[in-house]
Amino acid sequence: MNLVVILVSPRNPLNIGAAARAMQNLGCQTLRVVNPYHVAFREAVSAVSAAPLLKAAQEYPTVSEAVADCSVVVGTTSIGHRELQHPLLLVEPGAKLIRKARGKAALLFGSEKFGLSNDDLSHCQWLMRIPTVDQSRSMNLGQAVAVCLYEIARRDKAKPISMEKYKPATMGQIEQITQMLLDAGRRSGYVNPVVGTSTENKVRRMVRRLHITGRDVSMWLGILRQVLWKLEGNSK
Repeated sequence: MNLVVILVSPRNPLNIGAAARAMQNLGCQTLRVVNPYHVAFREAVSAVSAAPLLKAAQEYPTVSEAVADCSVVVGTTSIGHRELQHPLLLVEPGAKLIRKARGKAALLFGSEKFGLSNDDLSHCQWLMRIPTVDQSRSMNLGQAVAVCLYEIARRDKAKPISMEKYKPATMGQIEQITQMLLDAGRRSGYVNPVVGTSTENKVRRMVRRLHITGRDVSMWLGILRQVLWKLEGNSK
């Protein structure tokens, strides 16, 4: 699978090891960890035969950097009492969409205690959840990784769907467009510093809903550079 599992602020090394073991069993070889709580997670005995995969895990300080080379970013959530701002799918239909993804896909899991934050979710294009009897409860991190990867690895008898003609932009390119839009918003006075964080998350979600293709990135960047140049000239 051209899939990356990203654990955001995981707290328990045993859960990270269990996630690595599930990845090894189900054919996913790339693990990334963002700001892990416990520095000794690479030695988790729960990884068993997946110890090499765990030792090769890449660490990142932010979600933005961890997903920069990915074209599809999907978050996981148990919902709880949160008001979501993204499309939400159950794990089975969500897994089918991930299987169809062109380019590299990232699947994000939040910390055992808090899940993914609103800032983490702003980097996602849509969300996926595992149905449980009590929707306000979350699954153990290692179990959640195993269930999601099983659904993604599972094949049904449906005919393959033809892929889109153009590859999607990477998340690094999408974030570059996002930051230039925000810069234009600040210079023009649209972005209010008091609610800057909220606006930033809204803009980030909006850009990801556009499904920008790789061939259109240079045009977007060219337009935004021209806008910023004009704004800079008018401010003098």
